[in-house]
Amino acid sequence: MRSACLILTLCLLALPIAPLQAAERRCGWLHNPSPGNYWLTDRQGEWIMSTQGARATPGMERVRGMTEREWVRTHGYYGYGCACVVMDADANREAVRIHSAEQLPLARCRNDRSLPRP
Repeated sequence: MRSACLILTLCLLALPIAPLQAAERRCGWLHNPSPGNYWLTDRQGEWIMSTQGARATPGMERVRGMTEREWVRTHGYYGYGCACVVMDADANREAVRIHSAEQLPLARCRNDRSLPRP
């Protein structure tokens, strides 16, 4: 019986352990400078949500519709806005899943002194 418990314990210790991810609400500048490229810049840095040619991040459809109102166009339809995004991200600050996204008035990000200029 003892050897069975020891074997089970060793097997459990050998399993790869994935880091726990918790959804975090991040607010700041939402950038979409070119097709398929999206990131959010908040007071802690940049969070990559989508990269052209990479696999689609689950939940990105919640973000893509934010380019109509309260949006600064810098190149055709592309540009930046202000948003809060609830996402899971990995240690490289890449989004693993987008849970929700809310567009905010540009003034909110413009008036937030903790955010860098877009």
